[in-house]
Amino acid sequence: MPSPGLVRSPTAPTGVRSAATDDRYRAHGGQPAPADPSTERTPPSSTASGTRLVLAAALAGTLHAAFSLYWASGGTWLLDTVGDWAVRLTDEHPVRAGLGLGLLGVAKLAAAWIPVLVAAGRLRGRTIWRRVAWTGGVGLILYGGLNTAVALLVVTGVLVPDGGYDPAAMLGHAALWDPLFLVWGGLLTAASWASRGSRAVDR
Repeated sequence: MPSPGLVRSPTAPTGVRSAATDDRYRAHGGQPAPADPSTERTPPSSTASGTRLVLAAALAGTLHAAFSLYWASGGTWLLDTVGDWAVRLTDEHPVRAGLGLGLLGVAKLAAAWIPVLVAAGRLRGRTIWRRVAWTGGVGLILYGGLNTAVALLVVTGVLVPDGGYDPAAMLGHAALWDPLFLVWGGLLTAASWASRGSRAVDR
């Protein structure tokens, strides 16, 4: 009679599959069932690339926001490159202009850094935020690209507005503000593309 300490609980023989496993094999023609896509993760290289891109996009957006906040606080450097209307507005209605530019700067900062927080897993609703990032990135590309192209055509004399144009403002939109929107949108869209396979944490 075997010793009580040597009695082992009955187990299935080695190599015997469970009924559930057999069902999965039969359902897929005798082949192992494919992996559940919800458990797949982005390769580490793609994740690192997406992180770098989203940080670069945040820096571009922060630069845009910094100037808005600087002008909101009363600064005037490069304000004429936005347009003569902006200079007149800050001169004639400084409080209103300051509030408007301040809100604009805060909105730009939020747009720049929310994708970073989402990528780091610090915000809920990742799927929704990623859709917002895709939409915002494409929108910035279209807005920045179109305005940059038009401003360049005007500056180079290809297009000649009937009523003339503000040289400082047109140059600012051709060489600085609108290209920066274009870069911001391009980096944000590239970051969304690089991290598109992160299914496990995309819910």
